[in-house]
Amino acid sequence: MEIGIYTTDFQNEFISLTDIARYKSDEPNDVIKNWMRNRDTIEFLGLWESLHNPNFKPIEFDGFRSQAGLNAFTMSPTKWISGVNVIGIVSKAGRYGGTFAHSDIAFEFASWISAEFKLYIIKDYKRLKLDESSRLSLNWNLNREVAKLNYHIHTDAIKENLIPPKLTPEQISYIYANEADMLNVALFGKMAKQWRKEHPGKQGNMRDEATIQQLLVLANMESYNAILIEQGKTQSQRLVLLHDLAVKQLQTMESLNVQHFPQISDKI
Repeated sequence: MEIGIYTTDFQNEFISLTDIARYKSDEPNDVIKNWMRNRDTIEFLGLWESLHNPNFKPIEFDGFRSQAGLNAFTMSPTKWISGVNVIGIVSKAGRYGGTFAHSDIAFEFASWISAEFKLYIIKDYKRLKLDESSRLSLNWNLNREVAKLNYHIHTDAIKENLIPPKLTPEQISYIYANEADMLNVALFGKMAKQWRKEHPGKQGNMRDEATIQQLLVLANMESYNAILIEQGKTQSQRLVLLHDLAVKQLQTMESLNVQHFPQISDKI
């Protein structure tokens, strides 16, 4: 069946409920009205509007919700549109008119019309999420593991070149943390402590929240830092060099607006 569709911003699509209803009946308007008088439908439509429509009328909506499902309750697209000032459903007049709804709402209506459609929506959603998570987790975990491998190279260079003999374990841990934070500052523009203070409810650390591109750059930085350590560069020198490396590599990937990339202060 041909289903009418239109968009005004090329992001939000509005699909014809009238065309979808013709799948079940020669009286599509009656099908839409029967769907809209259902209490679950009113709840769904009200939730959608409350999430997307700043001018939604919650008080008027509560009136509709309290009556929904009663034998005497009736609802139509025009009554819903004018009653609560909605944006998710639109009535159009003319030859190609009818009732149109945002794709979120249209899929819900189509699922009510057809159990088969609802099942296909669920199966396709699961397929897409599985495909997405497989690709993303593979790339993310691959780069995370590369970063971990380079971290061992990095820490070995620290142990051999920066840690003086006869230090306590606490002192050694501090040096490791200091070097790790230098990489954090070079790449993310902040130390781990600063990130935790800004994200008190987050689990893990800023590297767990990093993009794939940032993790790849981090892996390169760790290898490069190990070389700089062996060359005898001071930490302040390495910080500037590592920051320059991060900016250049992220620019090459064209995945980050470098205008927002943290700059190294002249005071460092």
